[in-house]
Amino acid sequence: MNILKNKVAVITGANSGIGLATAKLYLKEGAKVVVSGRRQEALDEVAKELEGDFITVKADVAIPEDNKRLIKEATDKYGNIDILFLNAGVATPTPTNEITEEHYDAVFNINVKGPVLATKEALPHINDGGTILFTNSIVHQKGFDGLGIYSASKGALRAYQKVLTSEVKSRGIRVNAIAPGPIDTPIYGKMGLPEDVVEEMGKGFAQKVPLGRFGTSEEIAKSALFLASDDASYINGIELEVDGGLSQI
Repeated sequence: MNILKNKVAVITGANSGIGLATAKLYLKEGAKVVVSGRRQEALDEVAKELEGDFITVKADVAIPEDNKRLIKEATDKYGNIDILFLNAGVATPTPTNEITEEHYDAVFNINVKGPVLATKEALPHINDGGTILFTNSIVHQKGFDGLGIYSASKGALRAYQKVLTSEVKSRGIRVNAIAPGPIDTPIYGKMGLPEDVVEEMGKGFAQKVPLGRFGTSEEIAKSALFLASDDASYINGIELEVDGGLSQI
């Protein structure tokens, strides 16, 4: 359908999960996509399965210089940016009495500092009328044991988004966020927990969802497509919960 024909999209955390599913869908809909991630080997594998006009850029959003380089490589290749999808994030469960400075810094550097600095670098290159999209989470709306720092990081990111929405209004740039519930993505395998613990945690989450299941990366990608498209031209400043109803009841 070419909903995003000739639009330039930059996606962080795009070598797996939600970011990769969104990159595939954006490419299918005619966008030119900058696929970014922290691991070169993962990007190399991704490049083999993507079809369309894209480049891959190895960048760690927690590193300020990487954000600068990401935007420079994107604009050197494609010119200005139409869609900035700040999707990269980490979620490492840690009980409150075990939180360390290192844990706090690791989560906030990726989940908050990264998107903030990437936005700063990209803003001069985002076309008026463009879109900035964030991946949030429903965790800051409900209390999940062990996810205090992760929840705090997503709450901070949501607060930042509200201010950003106001600051870019004169340029007609729309700022929105997607707040997934439990989604079947590789992030669960990166939590540093034994496989059986992750499996049991997943079952517990699924039982709490009114639809009774995990969501898929592809379902989130469809929401990311809608919010980036002209079909969402009057949708601005929202956090769209895509969670099977978990946050609503």
